[in-house]
Amino acid sequence: MNPLHQESSPYLLQHAHNPVHWYAWRPEAFEAAKREDKPILVSIGYSTCHWCHVMERESFEDKDTADLMNEHFMCIKVDREERPDVDAIYMDACQIMTGSGGWPLNCFLTPDGKPFYAGTYYPPQPAYGRPSWSQLLLHLNQIWQQQRDVALDQAEKLSQRIQNSDNAMINNVLSPDQDHEILSEKIFERLKEQFDWQEGGFGGAPKFPSSMSLYWLLHHASTARRPEALEHVRLSIRKMIRGGIYDQIGGGWARYATDRAWMIPHFEKMLYDNALLLSLLSEAVKSADDDPAFREECLRAMHQTHHWLQREMMHPAGGFYAALDADSEGVEGKYYVWQKAEMEQILGDQAEFFTDYYGVTATGNWEETNILHRPHEDESFARYHQLSAAQLAQRIMDGNRRLLEARSNRIPPGLDDKIILGWNALMVTAAARAFHSSGDEAWRFMALNTLKFIKENFHHHPADADTLSGRPVRLYHVWKNGKGQFDAYLDDYAWLIEALIECWNLDFSPEYLLWAGTLTDWVIQEYSDDETGLFFYTGQHQTDIVVRKKDLYDNATPSGNSTMQQNLYRLGLLCWREDWTARAERMFAAVSGSVGKFPQAFGRWALAAFQQETPSAEIAIVGTHAIEWALMIQKKHLKPHDVIAASLEPDDRIALLAGKTAGEHHETLIYLCQNHACLAPVKSINDFWNLYHS
Repeated sequence: MNPLHQESSPYLLQHAHNPVHWYAWRPEAFEAAKREDKPILVSIGYSTCHWCHVMERESFEDKDTADLMNEHFMCIKVDREERPDVDAIYMDACQIMTGSGGWPLNCFLTPDGKPFYAGTYYPPQPAYGRPSWSQLLLHLNQIWQQQRDVALDQAEKLSQRIQNSDNAMINNVLSPDQDHEILSEKIFERLKEQFDWQEGGFGGAPKFPSSMSLYWLLHHASTARRPEALEHVRLSIRKMIRGGIYDQIGGGWARYATDRAWMIPHFEKMLYDNALLLSLLSEAVKSADDDPAFREECLRAMHQTHHWLQREMMHPAGGFYAALDADSEGVEGKYYVWQKAEMEQILGDQAEFFTDYYGVTATGNWEETNILHRPHEDESFARYHQLSAAQLAQRIMDGNRRLLEARSNRIPPGLDDKIILGWNALMVTAAARAFHSSGDEAWRFMALNTLKFIKENFHHHPADADTLSGRPVRLYHVWKNGKGQFDAYLDDYAWLIEALIECWNLDFSPEYLLWAGTLTDWVIQEYSDDETGLFFYTGQHQTDIVVRKKDLYDNATPSGNSTMQQNLYRLGLLCWREDWTARAERMFAAVSGSVGKFPQAFGRWALAAFQQETPSAEIAIVGTHAIEWALMIQKKHLKPHDVIAASLEPDDRIALLAGKTAGEHHETLIYLCQNHACLAPVKSINDFWNLYHS
């Protein structure tokens, strides 16, 4: 057993019994490397990484290989989800050296942490045009022992290139849009070039959900009256819900599809993907009054995914685990696929109905097994079987329950049960939005319960000097077994501030907005790059990394910078903080050129184009029915940069409500404002919508 047995990360614990003497990324590893004059091998992965498991079985569990690693290197294991900052630095090194990256990421460092060589997976025997892992170890040890000046020189140059590449990337991205064409039109045309009009989504295989780009298209369809944008979003959502990427029996989405048609998933389920997709479906439901069948299909998927989150992903106290592995019993997808004979045994005389509904055959559709999908339109399938839509839905629900019960007896995929602050904040946001679109109180409870879990478990000691007015400010990134670890990163704070704004929209308790403002002040204090107006990924007091980077791209998740831009803008309107709205405008102006050219890499940034082109609605509601009316308004499609405040009584603690009064006898009034100037209040929701759309 090595020192990793003291850690809580499931990925690190997977390696605790390796014969490799792994350390975690902690000071004692670097002290030992300096003391023993050894280079450092840092190996980075995550618990649901397929090739990480492969390399562990082939090399890290092999005693001879481990002896070689222990003799010549100080070996460190890193969970990239615990330390995304470390991963980002050494992934840059790998990409600079090899032109590509991936996991497992294996990087060789000097004892002070500077990289001199990096790569990804290496086989136990020479293959794929690569040396064996042992060959690489012996070669790099020889260089360290006999040509150390070469390794040290390479480390200096590579570290400088990492720093320069970050600066160069920032300089390339910081390109204000100089074109007089409306930016949202430019974004739309760029996205349209990649539309897959047959299967939905963008481009070919592998195919990722691209939730942020689809979310942007929904808003563009509304603001620009673009029916083709709405058509593409609905096509994409339908195809994803009916494809193998969606777990037809249990709910929830896999990370991506390996084919163009969403049929064959990479089976791991990530919390953040499901949060972003739930937000997308919630917004799609709001704009689907003209398509009841589509609306109902989205709501069913949301409802089923809610049950999956509660059943398989929720900690008893209310937080959500990080991910489910693709593998079970060492086989990818084994937990999720079916044999036709197995379904026949479970379902009896209903089997033919369900095998037809889910496209199941005796020969299978993937590796001689069946990935469940829905090849038929529900309407035509129901008509063929002489069922109403409600009867079909009930029969499918009953059969799914039997299949799910049978599947629960299988050996499940591995669970990464660490709880990540930012990913949980994304789920709070998703749950709050799901409540607005569906009206289902279970979503509201989930949002507020998870936020309560965050507040109670992710802050440093209550007596910490950074805790103001009882609102925790200095937060941890990850929590497990009753203990928080690692200072939160920019995206943790950004996504939590966003979640607090969304929870404010649930019941308008001022505490949510006050905490969001306190956290915003903290982010500006600790993470700002005053030169660019952007934010660093790590706080100014973090000392165990060699480079302090900025993250601008919206990749699998929205970047902390793009989310802070949205937060600063919305909070600036709610709190009348012109310094915040000015900073938001400066941030977007700096990247707008890149957003117009590469919108899929800047999916959340693209939302800020609407801030430039359409005035924000500042909606204040005061009176007896204020909360009720605010919730009713939010069931409909609003612009992403609109803000809303509601109170039963005048409340000067929130700037947007300051000076706003109810009518006689607490009659509810709705104020519609722009740029802090308000129209005469109206007395009904219908009158409000007439003003809003005028």
